Amino acid sequence: MIKLENINKRFESENGDLVFALDDINLQIEAGEIFGIIGQSGSGKSTLLKIINHLLTPDSGNVLIDGSSITKAGKKDLYSSLDKIGSVLQYVNLFENKTVYENIAFALNQKGFRKSEIEERVKNLLEIVELRDKTKSFPAELSDGQKQRVSIARAISSNPKILLLDEVTANLDPATTKSILQLLKKIHDACSITIVIVAHQMNVIKEICDRVAVVDNGKIVEQGEVYQIFANPKSEITKKFIKSTSNLSKVEELIASGSPITKLSEGEKIVRLTYLEKTISEPLIATLVTEFAVIPNIIFADIEIVKGSPIGGTVAILSGNESSVDSAILWLKQKNVGVEILAVGK
Repeated sequence: MIKLENINKRFESENGDLVFALDDINLQIEAGEIFGIIGQSGSGKSTLLKIINHLLTPDSGNVLIDGSSITKAGKKDLYSSLDKIGSVLQYVNLFENKTVYENIAFALNQKGFRKSEIEERVKNLLEIVELRDKTKSFPAELSDGQKQRVSIARAISSNPKILLLDEVTANLDPATTKSILQLLKKIHDACSITIVIVAHQMNVIKEICDRVAVVDNGKIVEQGEVYQIFANPKSEITKKFIKSTSNLSKVEELIASGSPITKLSEGEKIVRLTYLEKTISEPLIATLVTEFAVIPNIIFADIEIVKGSPIGGTVAILSGNESSVDSAILWLKQKNVGVEILAVGK
C-alpha cells in the first residue's frame, strides 16, 4: 500500500516566487490495484509520482510504503522500501551502447545477482514483453514502443511490488499505446503488482485503471472508481477531460453552427442522455416509444464498456406531445440516467 499524508512541495519560479507544485495531498493506493493520476501539463501529477519514488522529497508531509515512512526513514530502511519500487519515465532512458539484454540485466548486475540467475530472469522478461528476437539489438534499432517494452522489463526485473509509470504512452501512436496497456495489464494480472500510472489522456485511464485521482494546480480535485468518475464527474477539469474522449460534446458545435441535423420542429427537444450507474440494463430507448409514445431520433451514440458496465451515452431528438416528452424525461432520471436538454424547438 502507498499512503501520502499532507504532502506539500514548492518550487521557485523564474521571478523568485515560491509556487506550490503539490498542495496538501492526501492519497491512499491499495496493494494490487491499478491507479491512475491524470492532469494537464504543469498540474503536479509527475511531481507526485517523483515524491512516491523519492526522486523528490516533499517540503512537508509523509510518504509511507507498506506502512513504513520513506520520508523519515534512515538510509537502510529507505533503501529497503525503495527496493519495492520499479519506475518507467516518460522519456526512454536506455543505454544506447548496450543491447536489449544488457539494458535489462543492468539493474540485476548492480544488485549482485548471479550470472545464471540474471540469464534466467532476462530470458523470462523478454518472453513477457514479447521481445525474444531482440536480445542482441541496440536501442537505435528499436521502435518507440519496443523501447518502452525494454524499459518496463528493466523496471520489473527485480520483482518489485510497485510499478510507477510516468506518461509511458505519451509519444506513442494509438495502436502501440493499446499494446503497451495490454502488456501492463498482463504483468499486473500475472504478478499481482501495484501499478501507478500518470497520464494526461483520459483514454489511458479508462482502458486500464481501477481508480483515478484528478490533479489540478497541485491539488487532488477528485478521486474514485474510474467508472464513477467517468459517469458522474464533479470538477470542471474532470468534465473537460471526459469531453475530450467523447463524441457527445460535438452536438453543441452543430447546434451553434445551425447544422441541419439539429433543426427542430415545435415541441421537439435535443437531449444528451448519460449513464450514471452501473446497473442500467433496461432497453431505455425502446421504452420511450412503447410506454410514452415518444420517438427518439438518435444523432450520436458513444457507449463503451468500462469494468464490465456501460459508460457514455446518447444524443437524441425527442419528438412527441409536450407532456409525454416531459414524462419520459422524468422517467429516465428516475432510472439514474443523466438528462441534459440542449435545445428546444420553437
